[in-house]
Amino acid sequence: MATTGAVALAGAGVGVWTFLTPGPDIQGVSDGVVLDGRAAARVSAYLPADEAGGRNELRVSLDGAAVPVRADGARLKLVLPRLKEGRHNLVVAGSGSLPFASYRKVVGFTVDATAPELKVADPQVKNAAPVTIAGNASTDARVSVNGKNVPVDKAGAFKVTVPKGTPLVTITAVDRAGNTTTKDVSARGRRPMIRAAHITAIGWGDAKLRGDILALVRSGKLNAVELDVKDEDGEVGYASQVPLARQIGAAKGYYDARKAIAEIHAAGAQAIGRIVAFRDPKLASASWKSDKQDRLVLTPDGEPYDGGHYGALSFTNFANPTVRKYNQDLAVEAARLGFDDILYDYVRRPDGPLTDMRFPGIGTATPEQSVTSFVADTRTALRPHAKYLGVSVFGIAATRPTEIAQDIGSLVKVTDYIAPMVYPSHWGPGEYGVAQPDTAPYAIVQRSLADFARQAKGTQTEIVPWLQDFSMGSTYGPAEVAEQIKAAAANKMNSFILWNAGARYQGSALQKITTR
Repeated sequence: MATTGAVALAGAGVGVWTFLTPGPDIQGVSDGVVLDGRAAARVSAYLPADEAGGRNELRVSLDGAAVPVRADGARLKLVLPRLKEGRHNLVVAGSGSLPFASYRKVVGFTVDATAPELKVADPQVKNAAPVTIAGNASTDARVSVNGKNVPVDKAGAFKVTVPKGTPLVTITAVDRAGNTTTKDVSARGRRPMIRAAHITAIGWGDAKLRGDILALVRSGKLNAVELDVKDEDGEVGYASQVPLARQIGAAKGYYDARKAIAEIHAAGAQAIGRIVAFRDPKLASASWKSDKQDRLVLTPDGEPYDGGHYGALSFTNFANPTVRKYNQDLAVEAARLGFDDILYDYVRRPDGPLTDMRFPGIGTATPEQSVTSFVADTRTALRPHAKYLGVSVFGIAATRPTEIAQDIGSLVKVTDYIAPMVYPSHWGPGEYGVAQPDTAPYAIVQRSLADFARQAKGTQTEIVPWLQDFSMGSTYGPAEVAEQIKAAAANKMNSFILWNAGARYQGSALQKITTR
């Protein structure tokens, strides 16, 4: 090895002169490099054998700990341990080819296996203006929005505009090691006005029921059809390919999803896929039989919770990861099939005293927090598919969030719309100061929806009420349905979904849609 380029003399005053030489190059890792976790797991370091001097005279250490050296062909391999995250110093020292010559080589490098932070606020969308996407990333990260790099200030803040109506905005942060964090947000803004009617999976197969609803669409009185994906019996209406749905016999194939959605679109409407989430006798029964009791809401002594009117094997446990994933998988599948919205129903705990029920795996979270986190996870899963997410809730949830674990103040932050079931027949005497709500459809709907309007104020979340088009106690005709529509409009809610279990609707109660 050449000795030119000696940088210092050591040993002055002790009678021995030692020449410090540059030493051999360390191959495989360079000074100042930053490695991500994958690169760190693969890194190997070598020395050229013909330049390293005698192996017995080599001293190699990593962060002060000795590193073994072994022959590897024409090179010497430095047998590095598993590299932990953080700063490292690799030191190679030895004797040179000339007497009294030695070298000491130091390579400093960093392992960074942590993905960069990336926070993106939900954008505010108004009129036809461009949409501002703003957020913060780790200060060492490069940020791109839909593939284009954007400026980031010293604090990691960034801001960029995209055209209104952009279905999906993908923000990516890449740090100096190459670690990546990606987030998707929608720039669509508020869900446009919905005027829809409900129909079951089996009902869709009835030519008259289906035809009557599509006729209301073609006449301009409805602009959406709400079709069951999974119903109160836990049956999935189409031939779902979600593995758990097939395993428990839930995938029924009552209708062809793509064909049904195409027919709805051809009529001029959007398709809303309703998923009854946690009331699921199919999943509950199959889980109980296969000794997976933690998928169910249980009594304190470990039996299935009955609740008095749903049946012993009815309510699945919203805190269970398998139950949550099953419903989210159905939501994503429905989105991929072409449904424009996903609307959850029974996204709650059973009614009844909390002391009578247990939710295995809920940990320290409250039932309201667990339900909200489930909805938030679904919204994240749906973002790549650019679909709207709605949640059906009880009318009482606006003022009594713990009664069935539906916290409206939290849910409005993780949904595109809230669909309160404010059916007059379902309110007790005296609610909202109305002596007999069933006979006063305008008063009870107007007053109850005012509470939901207050909860959603300042958010991008719409309130889309379920309205009663059925008789239960009092007879409901076109006048009673029209009164509810007027009550919603009094709260500046022009959207609604009509409910009739038999899918028979009173079209004369509806006006042609003139605004969108």
